[in-house]
Amino acid sequence: MRTHRIGQLLENNNMTQLTIQDFKAMLQIALKNIKEREEEFSRLDAVIGDGDHGQAIVTAMTAIVDSAEKGAEFKTMLDDIVFAVLLQVSGSTSTLLGSFFMGMSDCASGTELDAGAVKAMFKEGLAKVQLQTKAQKGDKTMMDALIPAIEAIQNSSSDDIKEIMKLAADAAVTGAQSTVDMKANFGRARNYGERSIGHMDSGAASWSCMFVSFAEALN
Repeated sequence: MRTHRIGQLLENNNMTQLTIQDFKAMLQIALKNIKEREEEFSRLDAVIGDGDHGQAIVTAMTAIVDSAEKGAEFKTMLDDIVFAVLLQVSGSTSTLLGSFFMGMSDCASGTELDAGAVKAMFKEGLAKVQLQTKAQKGDKTMMDALIPAIEAIQNSSSDDIKEIMKLAADAAVTGAQSTVDMKANFGRARNYGERSIGHMDSGAASWSCMFVSFAEALN
């Protein structure tokens, strides 16, 4: 009897539906955590870039959270996010984030998503980003965090959305950490050659922070 009751409690703790309020909380926690690390992301970017990534992703995430606030269902909310981040914010960071949410909007509808719909939403988000960049894992870019995160989501057999997002967060962090030992092979950063080794990629760091925040918001 006691074993059965514990099993029921564990099952009840599973998250089998992601509500629109849950998703808004994910975005809000992501903005909070990214703001707290803004200077870190810019310092990382200064090693092989312009040094403005922290400001750029905070600006983009602020537009995303503000536009999502009044969303009543997934499709229209995600469309509003895309409109806000692509038309109100300039730069490659906003383009990639906008593409990510554009992909999500292609497969999300209603006010709740089950695990299958969540997996489809994130998978299409990656697909849209890949239309904007040819960077792959190993190139020392944000894709070193994003691709492993989405792969972890797709490879999970769980219907517990909390567990799925925890797997994505862990994979994104591992992917971001792996960029420390990489030589940049993409964009202007590749001009730094061996000098790019020894520092985490700023985009991978910020995108991994976003996935960690998503998982945090659901627990």
